[in-house]
Amino acid sequence: MGILQFLLNFLLTLLLLDILVVIHEGGHFVFARLSGIKVNEFSVGMGPLIFQKVSKKSGISFSFRALPIGGYVAMEGEDGESEKNDAFCNRPLAGRIATVLAGPAMNVLLGFLCMFILVAAGPVPVSNVVAGFQEGAVSCEQGLQTGDRIVRVGGTRVHSGNELVYEITNKGYTTVDLTVERDGQTVELRIDFPKDEEEGISFGSYDFIMYADRKTVGTVFYHAFWRSCSTVKMIIDSLADLARGRYGLESVAGPVGIAGTVGAAASSSFSSLFYLFIVISINLGIMNLLPFPALDGGRLLLLIIEGVTGRRVPKKVEAAINGAGLILLMILALLITAKDIFKLFGQGGGR
Repeated sequence: MGILQFLLNFLLTLLLLDILVVIHEGGHFVFARLSGIKVNEFSVGMGPLIFQKVSKKSGISFSFRALPIGGYVAMEGEDGESEKNDAFCNRPLAGRIATVLAGPAMNVLLGFLCMFILVAAGPVPVSNVVAGFQEGAVSCEQGLQTGDRIVRVGGTRVHSGNELVYEITNKGYTTVDLTVERDGQTVELRIDFPKDEEEGISFGSYDFIMYADRKTVGTVFYHAFWRSCSTVKMIIDSLADLARGRYGLESVAGPVGIAGTVGAAASSSFSSLFYLFIVISINLGIMNLLPFPALDGGRLLLLIIEGVTGRRVPKKVEAAINGAGLILLMILALLITAKDIFKLFGQGGGR
């Protein structure tokens, strides 16, 4: 990949991320207003100010800043004390929780809505019913038959072909327990699927063909919902595997690493790029719900503690926790960015 192509991919990545940031912060903004919380600023981007417009009606400042790496909604009394009745710290707990949750929820909801569009506009979705086997298949030699409806993979319920493929890919690096429905009976199987390996990580590979579902409004909703749920599970599984050590830090990507993935998806097809946008959107929502300081999940945890104990965490303590969390996140971001840059140029990306 040449420098020019990388820069174009990087700009496209920043555009996609900024769209998701606006949606995320828009959720915080709308629910803050609905909860009677005063918003001082809605910023797209971070760092030095480029453009600012102050609403004469509400007094809210709408800003564009120089670094297109995020954004924020600054609320009165969010990170400090305030005597104003409309300050974040003085509003009812339910409204504050709803405001914090709204950002991640909007990203997940956007992902689900876009998935509906992807399924509706894409090829006919496939079911979880085996229609036949690929050349050289081994699963048919271990008991799987044409007409079997696979309903569980390794204990996980599957409803569609997309879920089925993901679960076999994720769990098929070892022997997998399958539950199938056959002629009105439930049959338990143990299958050793073919294995694939990528960057030292082993994955399962399905070796059968699935029946297509007739595309109707009902089946589109059905497949879009379950494919979205499977995407949520994929992200959670990836976090769990990262914590367990199945994946290393080299598997985590920042904006530079994502730019390469975005470029590959864009050059492949629009549907590939659109699906990647869906994954990033849902991933952004879930990552922000992690109970880590400086993330929405960290603030949510403090609000839950307040609701359980009936006492607010002192603002100085909260500020110290969030400050430390922000520093750790910045260090992690720098490490990941450095890793992505070294990987890019190590592969000859800069030549």
